[in-house]
Amino acid sequence: MTRPPVLGVPLNDAKTDDLYLDLTQSNQRLNSDQELGYEVLVGLSSLPKRLPSHLIYDDRGSELFQRIMGLPEYYPTRCEEQILRAYAREILNSVAKRPFNIVDLGAGDGKKTMILVEEAQRMKVDFRFVPIDISAGAMRGLVSRVRTEHPDVAIQGLVAEYTAGVRWLASQSDGRSNLVLFLGSNIGNFDRANARGFLSRLWASMRVTDRLLIGFDLKKDIDRLLAAYNDSEGVTAEFNLNLLDRLNKELEADFDRSRWRHFGTYNVFSGAMESYLVSMEHQTVHINRLERLFTFEPWEPIHTEYSYKYLPADMDSLAADSGYRVEARFLDQDGWFSDDVWAPIKRPVEADLSPAE
Repeated sequence: MTRPPVLGVPLNDAKTDDLYLDLTQSNQRLNSDQELGYEVLVGLSSLPKRLPSHLIYDDRGSELFQRIMGLPEYYPTRCEEQILRAYAREILNSVAKRPFNIVDLGAGDGKKTMILVEEAQRMKVDFRFVPIDISAGAMRGLVSRVRTEHPDVAIQGLVAEYTAGVRWLASQSDGRSNLVLFLGSNIGNFDRANARGFLSRLWASMRVTDRLLIGFDLKKDIDRLLAAYNDSEGVTAEFNLNLLDRLNKELEADFDRSRWRHFGTYNVFSGAMESYLVSMEHQTVHINRLERLFTFEPWEPIHTEYSYKYLPADMDSLAADSGYRVEARFLDQDGWFSDDVWAPIKRPVEADLSPAE
């Protein structure tokens, strides 16, 4: 971390760069570069070949995903916005008895979160907006936009992986509760075991007065799912292929995008949409920073992303297995998407229950 927290800086005096912390800078940035190389080496040396989905979300990937969310085939964003507009006050009332943070994991452009922020303003409650995103570019844009459009909103952005950001937030002793948002069915990018692991780590950073608002894409007609992940404009394909551009740039690889295609399909056994990059011919790719050659056969896939879909019973089991109690469940009008409010099941301690000063 290269700059100290500036939570006390008056908003009118603070520069945009002073309103977010980059937890990936300095030595941690070097570690991130080493981790990228390690993940690529392990993934492309495996059979079948795979790459972690979080690698897709560099600055360019984050920009493309914002475009995906506005596509006519991509229903989850519209469904979740409908839920938040209908139930924002009920959601906020789960933490509004004391000062609180609205903590957005994977904030992106923050459009959906601003529905809650604006409702909190109308409620005249004491809150602070804390977006967390791995993309520094996305964070700069979001902080700048919030300052312009909502100058009275207190904001402290964090550029970090989700768990690192939550750990940092948990280390701050300011007596606020946290409403942690994990929206957009981001939980679907984890398989069931890793979803439990992530939510359990998040549970460890939460207090009894905190709440988790978590989005789930529900199981539905398969054709609708396929259309959402294979849009007619090709933006999803570009989003997936951008991963090759990132490896070319950051690891000095020589992937030729014209020899690859995006493929999205639904696995009826696992209940997940699955995304792949498929080699269209026999080829060898050199990754200079790894000092390795990787050979691909015709039509050999690299798995890049899961998007698991849920039934209500699956959501209930995941909550119980991860240490949470389901307090509320909100559905869109078509029943395609759900936002749940979960409470961490913990032994109350005096510091959690006493009023904030």
